[in-house]
Amino acid sequence: QVQLVESGGGLVQGGGSLRLSCAASTISFRRYAMGWFRQAPGKEREFVATISGPGGNTYYADFVKGRFTISRDNAKNTAYLQMDSLKPEDTAVYYCAARATILISTSRYDYWGQGTQVTVSS
Repeated sequence: QVQLVESGGGLVQGGGSLRLSCAASTISFRRYAMGWFRQAPGKEREFVATISGPGGNTYYADFVKGRFTISRDNAKNTAYLQMDSLKPEDTAVYYCAARATILISTSRYDYWGQGTQVTVSS
């Protein structure tokens, strides 16, 4: 069982930046691909970004390309989502997730965090 704890959410003005962190409770962190998802009020959860176990492979949803960057520090068992040029439509609860393979994916994750709220004002 892997526990994931997100942090770093908050309120930011449009055009601003936030960095989300996701701490994992596993010593085999590098064996898990990580992903970030988000869910806005009244909408379904959607994929944002994913990174492979070793960290050399990433993939992004079109709506965040060039603005968000996913990364990880396997020595710290932590994944990150750097969010720049934030827009009001980025407002959502952001979740990190882990899947028991090093390969990236836009779906099929095995473990989920509790989420962190990101609110972008106009």
